[in-house]
Parts: sequence; structure tokens; C-alpha cells
Amino acid sequence: MKIKIKKQGKQKEFKLISKWEDVTLEKWIKLIDFKKGTKTEEAKETIALLSNIPKDIITQLELKDVVLIMGKLVEFQEKQNHSLKRIIKIDDEEFGFHPDLEAITLGEYADLEQFIKLGIEDYLPEIMAILYRPIVEKEGNLYTIKAYEGNIKLRAEKMKKMSAEQVQSALVFFYLLGNVSITTTESFLTERLKGTKKQ
Repeated sequence: MKIKIKKQGKQKEFKLISKWEDVTLEKWIKLIDFKKGTKTEEAKETIALLSNIPKDIITQLELKDVVLIMGKLVEFQEKQNHSLKRIIKIDDEEFGFHPDLEAITLGEYADLEQFIKLGIEDYLPEIMAILYRPIVEKEGNLYTIKAYEGNIKLRAEKMKKMSAEQVQSALVFFYLLGNVSITTTESFLTERLKGTKKQ
């Protein structure tokens, strides 16, 4: 998206992202971090990160223009596609979302649990590196991902190139599935306990 800014009688053109899909995980982590500061700092840093407008020009923008730009960014985020992207491509390599979360290994679960406990915002690349892994075999919509070995450092770096949209949809899917699994397990255990008490 192009933005025209008039400064000292001259009009300059700058670029702003045109859709939420343009925001990478690496940038999204910074956006989350900006929320820790003042609203003024958050707006300035957000516009600088998601456009090519220099910070010195951003600080000279009228408040109504800043509100307009921030409103556009919110609009892009609200229009994002929330459906899970099972297969993503990063640097010409295909990664698949874990095809069967009910068959998750103890190692995968332990690492996910640890990263969530330490702070989900701080470990998003690592969480995505566990949920998305290189596809080793693919036929139509079916695929097999690389087995989990726990060594995710390099893959976590690659995951920073994912779009924030992809990350958010994966987190929502993972969260919803996790809640359903916990509820189902609790119901099953409750029924088993009732059955045991009757005997």
C-alpha cells in the first residue's frame, strides 16, 4: 500500500504493508514487544516496522495521520485468513503442520509444554518449529513430516519467516484441539472413576 506524505511543500511516497500476510513471525514478535511501551512508542515503532517511512518523518506526522495508518494496520489484521495452513513454504522448503496431534510424542509434548510455560510470546519460533516440520513424503493432500528429534534451533530460525497470519491460525488450532483433548480425557477419566466406584 502506498502512502503519500507532504513535508515542506514536497510530497513523498512511502510503502506500508498491504495485508497482514506480509508480516513475518519475526516482525510479529517485535509488534508484541512494542505493546510493553507507551502508546506513542508503540505507534511509532509499529509504523516504522511495517513501512519504509523513516522514524524522523513518523514523529513529524500529524496525530490524525498516525491514527489513520494504525487504523489501516488494524483493518489488515482483522481481515486475515484464520484457516490453518497445513503446508507452508519457507525458502523453497515445504513444512507440514503436525498431521495428527493426538499421536504427539512425549518429547514433542514436553518441549511444547516447556516453551508455553516459559512464555509463549518469547518462544513462538520454537513452538512453530515443533508443530511444523519438513515434509519427507507427500501425495495429494496427505503428507509425512520429519520425525521429532528435539533439535529445533535451525528450524526455529527459519520459522521466523512464517507470516504472522500462519502462526496465529496454527496457535488457535493447537489451542482449540488441546482444550478438546483435555475435556475428552477428563470426561473419560470421570466415567472410569464412576465405573470403578460402582464395582
